[in-house]
Amino acid sequence: MKTLTLLRHAKSSWDDPVARDFDRPLNAKGRRAAAMIGRELKSLAFAFDHILASPAIRVMETLDEVWGGYGRRLEPVWDKALYLASAASLLDQVHALPDTAEHVLMVGHNPGLEDLVLDLTLDGELRERVEDKYPTATVAQMTLPIAAWTEARSHSATLVAFIRPRDLDPTLGPDAP
Repeated sequence: MKTLTLLRHAKSSWDDPVARDFDRPLNAKGRRAAAMIGRELKSLAFAFDHILASPAIRVMETLDEVWGGYGRRLEPVWDKALYLASAASLLDQVHALPDTAEHVLMVGHNPGLEDLVLDLTLDGELRERVEDKYPTATVAQMTLPIAAWTEARSHSATLVAFIRPRDLDPTLGPDAP
């Protein structure tokens, strides 16, 4: 059994005049949401033995805030292939994960992360919430009945958690300031 947790980067700032989208930082609400998600991961005893992340600035800053809330810094493998990757490309990344990794955290961008969850998971209430929207700083955790990551296939995973910042603090929802 393998566990795959996907984290979408937190809310980025569109007010910052950056030359490239890759360099876009988080805004204040995004920082608060990421720290809160970190605290929630800690309270739920989520643990990871391998982390793969996009090196985009907003992902790096998301992880800084998450680790602050989590109370422990974990070092990811930074891979530019995750930057704005499609679900198919992300699945290739899953297939390439080391089989020694049992609990993987992948941090990146939409729509790829949302599409990967929808591709891998079986139908259910949590999956319907993903179909509705996969907001920034949201975590989706799946268990896969596999021994090797190369065995990951469509509609084989069970979505066991879907945690949005607004579920933890309504002021982090889309209509809040």
